[in-house]
Amino acid sequence: MTERPPFARPLAAPALPADLPLFALRSTIVFPHGRIAVQISSADNLALLLAHPDEGVHVVCVLEAEDGERGLFALEGRVGVLARLTDRRPIAGGIAQVTLEGLARVTVSGCVRDEVTGYPTARAEMAPEVESDAAAARALMQRVAIAADARAEIDTAFPPELPALLRREGESPSRFADLAAARGALRAAEKDAVLQRLDPLARLEFLAERWEREIARAKVHEEVRQETERRVDRHHREFFLRQQLQAIRGELGEADAGEGEIADLLRRVEESKLPPNVATEAKREIERLRALSTASSEHQVLRNYLEWVLTLPWQQRSGDDRVALEKVEEALDGRHYGLHEAKERILEYLAVRQLRGDRGNDPHGPILCFVGPPGTGKTSLGEAIAASIGRAFYRISVGGVRDEAEIRGHRRTYVGSLPGLFLQALRRVQVKDPVLMIDEIDKMTAGGPSGDPTAAMLEVLDPGQNATFTDHYLNLPFDLSSVLFICTANNLFDIPHALRDRLEVIRIAGYTVEEKVEIAWRYLLPRLFDEHGITDHDLQFTDEALGLIANRYAREAGLRTFERHIAALMRKRAKRKAEGEQGAWIVDQPRVEDVLGPPRFAPEAAEQEPEVGTVTGLAWTANGGELMTIEALMMPGTGKLTVTGQLGDVMRESVDAACSYVRSRGHALRVADPELRASDLHVHFPAGSVPKDGPSAGVAVTLAIASVMSRRPVRRDVAVTGEVTLRGRVLEIGGVKEKVLAAYRAGLRTVVLPASNEKDLRDIPLEVRNALTFKCVATMDEVLAEMLLPPKPNGFAEGLPLFDEVSRAPADVAVDDAPPPAR
Repeated sequence: MTERPPFARPLAAPALPADLPLFALRSTIVFPHGRIAVQISSADNLALLLAHPDEGVHVVCVLEAEDGERGLFALEGRVGVLARLTDRRPIAGGIAQVTLEGLARVTVSGCVRDEVTGYPTARAEMAPEVESDAAAARALMQRVAIAADARAEIDTAFPPELPALLRREGESPSRFADLAAARGALRAAEKDAVLQRLDPLARLEFLAERWEREIARAKVHEEVRQETERRVDRHHREFFLRQQLQAIRGELGEADAGEGEIADLLRRVEESKLPPNVATEAKREIERLRALSTASSEHQVLRNYLEWVLTLPWQQRSGDDRVALEKVEEALDGRHYGLHEAKERILEYLAVRQLRGDRGNDPHGPILCFVGPPGTGKTSLGEAIAASIGRAFYRISVGGVRDEAEIRGHRRTYVGSLPGLFLQALRRVQVKDPVLMIDEIDKMTAGGPSGDPTAAMLEVLDPGQNATFTDHYLNLPFDLSSVLFICTANNLFDIPHALRDRLEVIRIAGYTVEEKVEIAWRYLLPRLFDEHGITDHDLQFTDEALGLIANRYAREAGLRTFERHIAALMRKRAKRKAEGEQGAWIVDQPRVEDVLGPPRFAPEAAEQEPEVGTVTGLAWTANGGELMTIEALMMPGTGKLTVTGQLGDVMRESVDAACSYVRSRGHALRVADPELRASDLHVHFPAGSVPKDGPSAGVAVTLAIASVMSRRPVRRDVAVTGEVTLRGRVLEIGGVKEKVLAAYRAGLRTVVLPASNEKDLRDIPLEVRNALTFKCVATMDEVLAEMLLPPKPNGFAEGLPLFDEVSRAPADVAVDDAPPPAR
């Protein structure tokens, strides 16, 4: 079998004249062996016709450039068509019509404008015809022919006779491609793109891709059209069927499904015993629902609204919670150790409820706010309260809430709208008087483009307003006054003042080591033994071992780390027991260190050795109280004061006031004024990456500066706190309980407090009060006399007296009406 030769190359055309008239086309192009009739109105083409009135004039046809005169230069190197002008018609109204017969492709080598005739001329050469592979050409021609058949079927603008014409030109790929481009419903730019390709295979590939893309697009359009028609037909069919069904049911005397749904809703309204205004609104919405078609989108929105109205507990209450107060107290003590203030407040509420005796007019439930460090049992205490008084319990976490609609709900105009968190909670518990725990209320985001959720909480937590709480979704008042709200927070002062004013704050400062040991025996160990599948015969604790874990591994206000370390011991024992090891483990210090590693804290965290310019202060944080060391250093200089440690403005002002006070007392401290002016002072607060602020470090800072200026050491076995004025008065501070517990945990046994804070000592646990010595002072002179020690034998101020006797301020110190909290 011999290989079929490639398509024969046509004979070369004769040489062309030097200059040929340039005929620019706008909306179409003529191909070789093609014939088109065009109307012309451009000045250049009309001038060409006037200059050559005879038939058969040869011209070079190109697609007109967009930039006019400059476009003549852009035509150099492009491919045009040598054509012959025939069948002229006279110019009428500035428009002429001629017929162009395409002869061959030419390559334009230059263009100039004839100044005499006024039209451009072109120098052109015959474009060489590229030979093409026969097999590749047949494959592409077949591909184009198939695409032409497909387009003729789905596209009404495509010439239906073109597929047959193309198959007649099967022996010439070049003429096949030109015919397809000329008749194939292409734009002028696409036709010109085919004209510029001298290789017939390139022309065929371009046409095949272009038509296949158009076929795919047309199929998508056709599918969309057919789907739209099917949907419209289905809706029409369903409408007519519903109308016929309704007519048939009417003839048979049967009610339709819509009427049955309406009747069911009306029955539920009557059975739900809704408040009168709510029942009236529900019936009005049911009548609106009756008039709507079930196919309407508003029908489902209205149906959901009615479901919410009918499923909310408008009248349902918890069971009779008038239990004996002794049993409630026992239940609370059985779940939590200590926390006497919170328990007492719940018992007071129940006592008032019992004395009133009228369930129809219940007293407003207290809105409690448990404030304390993490892990102190705030959330679990709420669960215990609900269980002890027989109420349903639900926890709502509002940490990170930044949209008012999460509290008040979305309006029904929004897609997917729902009521707020509180009505959702009431629907789940199905009673109107549950215990709702609002967790992490201090971490709500205040303000924003979507409204202020903390402002929305004002109505919820105000006993005078929440009886008519209106959710945006329901747009009906709902009585929240019977709900027992319990909030939790780590930092009370992160709650906006207006919201804080509505809360009964109960502080949970944290637990001492003794309390942690007792809690472990009562609550933690039984639960953890059960969770880990072992018993107290496998792992035996002692008070000393639990105290070691609490003091050396989990020195925190809460219990979470303490519980994790106990659980680590149990996991290790459970693993050994599963491996077959028998016998009991006695938990002692070597066993604890083997499982938990070296202790994280030293036996006594506070330094006890007296030092010059170093004082042990106390600080309050959201995680409880902490020790804070203040260091001062004096060096030769010019009297400059430097303060470091990432301090806030209030603490910096406290340092300035302390420095001024000490300089004013230089004579009493035996510090010469020239020495003060010739020395620089640097005050530093360690843990520089932790922000610090508040006035309660004033006493400690003043003491550190006085120590370094007088070169006398300070007692380090005593912790001090308090605010100092320029006159040396020691003012009241906050967070006394947390600070005292921090000193106790660190091993300090003496604390210096402002005299105005003596009243706060009753809030400190009894075992802590008995273990500590409190010195309440009213002036800095008392602090200096108590804390400054004699100079060291090798000190710079050897032989100086302890402290000059100076007049002491009266004990009744003036205190700000609302002292800021110590931080």
